[in-house]
Amino acid sequence: MRWSNQLAQLCVCASVLLVPFAAQAASEDDPWESVNRPIYQFNDFVDTYALKPIAQGYEFVTPQFVEDGIHNMFRNVGDVTNLANNILQAKPAAAGVDTARLIFNTTFGVLGFFDVGTKMGLQRSDEDFGQTLGYWGVGSGPYVMLPLLGPSTLRDAPSKLVDSYTGPYRYINDVPVRNSVFGLNIVDTRASLLSAEKLINGDKYIFIRNAYLQNREFKVKDGHVEDDF
Repeated sequence: MRWSNQLAQLCVCASVLLVPFAAQAASEDDPWESVNRPIYQFNDFVDTYALKPIAQGYEFVTPQFVEDGIHNMFRNVGDVTNLANNILQAKPAAAGVDTARLIFNTTFGVLGFFDVGTKMGLQRSDEDFGQTLGYWGVGSGPYVMLPLLGPSTLRDAPSKLVDSYTGPYRYINDVPVRNSVFGLNIVDTRASLLSAEKLINGDKYIFIRNAYLQNREFKVKDGHVEDDF
């Protein structure tokens, strides 16, 4: 259930300059566009009339330091997924950093409210099981737009189920608490993307598709992407 995380990954590497260079390759990777576009339009409708207004209201009423702290807490929980996948990718150094971040942020950072790990020079990873499969040579497959969950690929979509075992929601038995935490996570992440929307121009579907695919390739290859120019 990481729809928001997939959009966050989009905004990290989305660039107006990069998108045109990948247009042809992206269309070849999107053979199911006739299905993906209507799903995207549904997602965009939900976002426009529900998620975005709620996120704007949340950002308006929440003090910045509280908003930052809540965001840090969810990122701290996400470090468990980063750690698990760095282990699966046989990256002991990165796994060690993940472990240190979890220890320092959970203790000195008050359950992650303060990101003391980054201030100590412990840079955060951003790993998931889709990247792990890609690291070991599994191709991404066709582009897929998932209802409510957002952009993905044939490789990455089922990987979300695996990553859910390293997230907190399976282990929260109190349903109202679980739903409240999950909802807050979505709203917090959507609020963090509000300022990034100005990057999008032209056909939003194509922009999001190309930026997502570029971002995934960048992450799977740990930034070592070949320059075609």
